[in-house]
Parts: sequence; C-alpha cells; structure tokens
Amino acid sequence: MFSLYSRCLAISFCCAAVVCSAADSRPNILWLSCEDISPHLGCYGDPHAITPRIDQLAREGVLYRNAFTTAGVCAPCRSGIITGLYQTTLGTQHMRCTATLPESIRPFPVFLRQAGYFCTNNSKQDYQFKTPKETWDQSSGKAHWRDRPDPSKPFFSVFNFTGCHESGIASEEKYKSVTSGLRDDQRQDPLALELPPYYPDTPIVREDWKRNYELITAMDQWAGELIDQLKEDGLYENTIIMYWSDHGVGLPRAKRWLYDSGTHIPLVVRIPTSWRVGDQGQPGTQDDRLVSSIDFGPTVLNLAGVVIPDYVQGQPFLGDDLPAPRDYVYGARDRMDERYDIIRMVRDKRFKYIRNYEPLKSCYQYINTAEKGATMRELRRLHDAGQLAPAAEFYYAANKPVEELYDCQTDPHEIHNLAADPDFNQVLVRMRGAQKQWVRDTGDLGLIPEPIIARRAQRLGSEYMILRQEDADQYNAQLADIAALASSGPAALDDLLASVDDPDSAIRYWAATGVGNIGMEADPKALQPMKGLLSDSSSAVRTAAARALCRIGDPEPALPVLIHEMQTGQQWERLQATIVLDEIDAQARPVADQMKQGLEYQPGFNSDGKYRVRVMNRALNELNGTEHSVP
Repeated sequence: MFSLYSRCLAISFCCAAVVCSAADSRPNILWLSCEDISPHLGCYGDPHAITPRIDQLAREGVLYRNAFTTAGVCAPCRSGIITGLYQTTLGTQHMRCTATLPESIRPFPVFLRQAGYFCTNNSKQDYQFKTPKETWDQSSGKAHWRDRPDPSKPFFSVFNFTGCHESGIASEEKYKSVTSGLRDDQRQDPLALELPPYYPDTPIVREDWKRNYELITAMDQWAGELIDQLKEDGLYENTIIMYWSDHGVGLPRAKRWLYDSGTHIPLVVRIPTSWRVGDQGQPGTQDDRLVSSIDFGPTVLNLAGVVIPDYVQGQPFLGDDLPAPRDYVYGARDRMDERYDIIRMVRDKRFKYIRNYEPLKSCYQYINTAEKGATMRELRRLHDAGQLAPAAEFYYAANKPVEELYDCQTDPHEIHNLAADPDFNQVLVRMRGAQKQWVRDTGDLGLIPEPIIARRAQRLGSEYMILRQEDADQYNAQLADIAALASSGPAALDDLLASVDDPDSAIRYWAATGVGNIGMEADPKALQPMKGLLSDSSSAVRTAAARALCRIGDPEPALPVLIHEMQTGQQWERLQATIVLDEIDAQARPVADQMKQGLEYQPGFNSDGKYRVRVMNRALNELNGTEHSVP
C-alpha cells in the first residue's frame, strides 16, 4: 500500500500525464444504478422477468453471480459505495444519520477529477455526510456526460433509476406513473408468479410482487435509453458500463435485512474489446467471485489507471494488478429510522452467517415507513389471526436466535437455520471467527451506542476517528468481546458484572445490556450494580441499566430515570430511552401520563422529534389502545 505522501505523488504524476496523453488513452465509465431490486432479471434465469436490454448487456459483458451490498438499505450502502469504506467504519451505519467526513477521506470521484475525468451524478447522493464540493462536476437531475466542455475528455457518469424504489410498490400512484409506458405484453399475471416461502399467498401480496416485476421492466427501458444515447454519441465502444442495484427488493424481510433477499444484487459489466485486460470482460460469461458494493469505487479507479487510496477497504475486481479474490463479503444492519437492531453478516460463496447482537428484539419491529407497505400490513393481519405459515411467523417471534447459519446453495431462501446442527459446527466456527475478526479489523462503530458516538465525534471531529486512536486495536477487541458476551446468557454474568466499573462508557453499556438480556435469570447480586449505574455519567449507560432493572423485575427505581432521559437528553439519548419505555410494555403504565409528553414534536431536533414520537405513539397505543398522531 502507498503512504499518503507517495499516493499524492502518484496522483500528481497521473494528472500531469493526462495533459500530454491522447484523447482516447482512457475509457469512459458509465454507472447505471437502480434502487431496491434483487436479481429478478432474465439474464439471472428468472423466468418471469421482462428485461431485454439488461439481458443484452449481459450477453455482451459479464454477469456476476455473487455480488452483495454492505447493508439492506440505501443510504448506508451508498456511503460505502462512494468512499470504498464500510458504513460501520465511517460512522454512516444508522439510517438517516449525518456523519462528518474526515478531510483525509474523499469520495472516489474526487480522485478521478484530479486525474482529468469529467464526473457527473444524475442524481441521487444520499451518502449520509455532506458531499465535498470537489466530488462532482455536475450532480443534478440534468447531469450528463454530454455536458463535458471538451468532447475528448474522458468521463465517469452515474445515472440512478428511482422508479423501482419500495415507494413504487407501496404507492399505487407512483407505480402507475412509473409503469405507464409498458405495453400489455410487458405486464405480469400475478397468479403466475412464484412467491418466496416467507410471504403469505394472498392477492394483496401477489399484487406487490407483480408491481416489483413491472417496475423492473420500466427500469430496463430506462437503461436501454441511456445505452442508446451512448451509441448515438459514438461512445459505446469506448465506454465501460456497470449496471447494479443498491440492495434487494423493497419488501419485508428483504429491504433492511441481511438475508440474500436484502443484500444479493445484480451486477453486469460490459467492457469494450479495447479496454479488456487479459480474459476479463469476455462477452456472455459469468463470474462467481465474491464482490462487495464497496469494491465498485476501487474498481473504477483501477480501470481508469488512478491510484487507489490506501485507506480504502474495498478492492478492485477488474483492471491490472488485482488482489487475491475475496473469501467473504460482509454486511451490517443498525438503526433503521426509529428502531435499533445490531446485526452483522458474513457470507462466502455457499454459507451465510448472521450474528444478532440484540436477540431480544423481534425481527419485525414496528418501523413506520416499512409498515406503510401492503405486504407488511397483510403479514401483520395474518399474524394477528394466527394464520401465517411457520416460515413467515418466524419473524414475529419475540426473540431472534443469537446466531444464524444457512446453506445458500441448498436453502436459497435461508429458512433452515443450521447454527445448532452438529454437522455444520466447523462451518459455524469458521464463519463466526470471520465475523468477529471483521468487527475488530474494520473498527465497527455500530457496537458503540449512537448517543456515545455523537458525543465522541463532537470531541474528535468525526465518527471515523473514534476507533482510530492510539489504543484502537486493543479497544476494538475489547468492544467486540463485550458486545458478543452480552448475548451469551447467564454463564456470562460474572464477566459482565466485572465490566460494570470499566472506565469506558461503551463497555459499561454492553455490560448493563447483557445483564438486562439475562433478565429474571440474573443472580440477585446484579441488582445493586445496575442501581449504581442509574447515576452513571453516560445517558446510554443509565438507560441500559434502567432496562436491566426492568427486565430483572425491579422497575420502580428505573422508571424515573427513563422519563428523565426521554425528556432532557440529547437527540439519540431521548430516542434510546423512549425505545426502552416501549419495550417494557405494562411496566411503563405508572408513567403513562409522563410518556405522553414524549408526543411533543420538536422539529429543531432534526429527525429526533419524528422518530421519538413514532416510538412513543406505538408504546402508548399498546398500553392504552389509543391512537395518537404520528408525523
């Protein structure tokens, strides 16, 4: 890897070389990205897909069988795509957060522009940090390679199709608008489609599934129009095209989740003859190597002949001097709007391992945006009626397994958890080790409570720097160990109590969280340490201790603390306390009147007011059967 100094020299040399080089010395690169779709395309063998233009692109290029995103939701993924860093390293892992990008880290188009490329983005950014002004020559709904001032200048252009976003399924108006140009023979028969086993077979669910396919067909037409524009401009044989989706289909158990339904994406790359390296890009081929979405940026830099910054965690899969292929891809789920759920994933070509760091939370926590979809409403209706099949009912269980292991070859829908199967114990140990090592190596900020992150980032200048201090390796290992210990059951109690007095607030948080997870099985000796943490210097620790006392069966000293944190804390401190008030159910009844004050929306708190009101509304509705307005 290059040092910062040598990298700068290399980039400067590259920029200088561009001035003297011929106009056709480097390829143009076009990204065709879309939102919220899995590989429901004809070229991936889907018999129902109507996608002739992407299928043709695959016949002329390479189809990647094992491409995955780092999250099952857009903004965290996009922060990783544009920087080449995991969202959990950068501090952009929580949906709808705003992190600070360190000066030492730049979106990769910055380096392309320094090397002489004209870079445009049409039009979505959504990186969860303020985009540095030097990132794009143009970024708008009108940005286009055709606007470059010098036609001989190489370009990198991004076009993003928003029509197949989950809102296109949920909103009839948007669905009709996006698909208005489809012919009758491009429509789908909902009765002919095959539903995943975790969905109920009802007309409502089939309608959503049909809409997904038709939105994809509309996307295919959009992609074809841009490809035609390249041909009209005489650029088709001088432009590398990458087509991909930001994550899986925008329906329950897919979008926001780390199963293949949420993270497995289509990826097709066409490389014109003159830009192929060795046997790369051979038309009509399929590649089964593992590709992560954080590899997209480094691959573009490599194809353009630009030095890849040494902080980048992704790796190129095309061009010269490629590293060894990946053994694993990784993914993370953290806060989704108003609900926390820390989940990590590691996958090789066959097996998927999932670690649930918060196993006492139901899979289908109530998230306002997700609940708007017809399929989710149908799932809840049938769950309440006791009519869901086991594969669907699993996601309504009060608890999740701590570990999940799936054979994705024999069980592509990831229904049969093999974590307790002795025949797969060696696989489990291997995958568990890979996940834990990734947490340590990458500096997983998601294992630090968001309220603590906010305070530390303010002091250090960015979220990224929190786990980049002198003792980072030792601290990362300690954090990974205590976070795993918190879901290890009663046998871990003594070790958890030994960390109650740790000088680091995140360690104390996990100690209290682990005691709370043990709950009524905890030894009475845990009561006094938890009561002591009610006056901790950290709001996150106070809330975790209050939760622990409630779960142990002693809510009386805890409730005043939770109300205080809900009313007076900072943005994410208030949300965290509100979530605990919701989770303790009937134990919160004595403070119901005080909880109603949490319905007061304060727009000045960014999304805090909206998220907190959503959770409090749900809590009071469950307690009293009374509906309250939700912004």
